Amino acid sequence: MMSGLEAALAEASSASWTHRVRAGRDLASFAGVPEAAEALVGLLLDVEDTAVTRRTAEALVRVGTVSAIRLIALSVAEADDNQVNWLQTGVYDALVGPGGAPGVGAVCGQLARDPEEAVRRGAADISAWADETRC
Repeated sequence: MMSGLEAALAEASSASWTHRVRAGRDLASFAGVPEAAEALVGLLLDVEDTAVTRRTAEALVRVGTVSAIRLIALSVAEADDNQVNWLQTGVYDALVGPGGAPGVGAVCGQLARDPEEAVRRGAADISAWADETRC
């Protein structure tokens, strides 16, 4: 029998967008696990369906850990304009949804000191999106 992590990793490479959305949601709590992190970045940058990008970003923001937000920041740096729009929408969905995501600003502040330039740039973008939401 497969563990939850193994099952979600298998779904991350599914041809079905609904399975990939579920994988993003299920893997979000494992953002600090290298295999999950790699799969999550792939889901955040999904080239086949924007729902996968959007819902994976939303799930990671809801988890709200440094590891989770760092993956979004890395993806923002690699994403094309369309993907960035859907990453932003996913972040927005989490921020304005039930319970919100009040710790995102603090996590972005921590990531502003990350040794990797791409992470710092992505975190600045996410922080700006969070600020826009509060206006």
